[in-house]
Amino acid sequence: MKVREGGRIVSPEVIIATGVNTDGRREVLGMATGPSEAEPFWTGFLRSLADRGLRGVRLVVSDDHKGLRAAADKVLHATMQRCRVHFMRNALAHVPTGQRAMVAAMLRTSFAQTSKAAAKEQWRSVADRLRGRFPRLGELLDRAEDDVLAHLDFPREHWPQLASTNPLERLNAEIKRRTQVVGIFPNDRAIVRLVGALLLEQNDEWAVQRRYMTLETLRPASDTQTVSLPAVVG
Repeated sequence: MKVREGGRIVSPEVIIATGVNTDGRREVLGMATGPSEAEPFWTGFLRSLADRGLRGVRLVVSDDHKGLRAAADKVLHATMQRCRVHFMRNALAHVPTGQRAMVAAMLRTSFAQTSKAAAKEQWRSVADRLRGRFPRLGELLDRAEDDVLAHLDFPREHWPQLASTNPLERLNAEIKRRTQVVGIFPNDRAIVRLVGALLLEQNDEWAVQRRYMTLETLRPASDTQTVSLPAVVG
């Protein structure tokens, strides 16, 4: 965003966290504004969520952001899933333009496997085939394997939702569209009011939509026991 501060225009970061609760529904967990996306900013933000009651985080899905990774490990002690879409962009940056389609097709064969063991085996096979021609890509594949395939430890029905940050990117795109109309905000409070209102609106929509993940498929991945309460007649 852009905001006026002390007679000049600055560009604070706005960070947003969403999650899927034990009921299988998506929620907006919180937002914050700050001068940069460095580790201290992320750490403070995640601690604020924990102070408000956030517990039991099993997986954090994001791009390969070092500050967020360090903060999530420190505060949430959760597994990190590196967004597959962002990873593909990073990987293809190490390949000449004319060969990117071929390399992308090879990388996607790992994502088409039906088990984590098969995916890791295919990943290593592809890495070995590519590292001779693209050494830097081979190194990236070796480093990123566990992060990009972390979602495969969860029920297969959830893999499409857990493999990337696409669901959050759609929300980010809508926020950018609505805030671009303003252009330059008078202060940080104005950002919080507008973006906060958009997030409340989105949260209300998610509350009445169909479950993002079904209870049946969530149960194996949840530490929370499902309790059936008797109906209450008033």
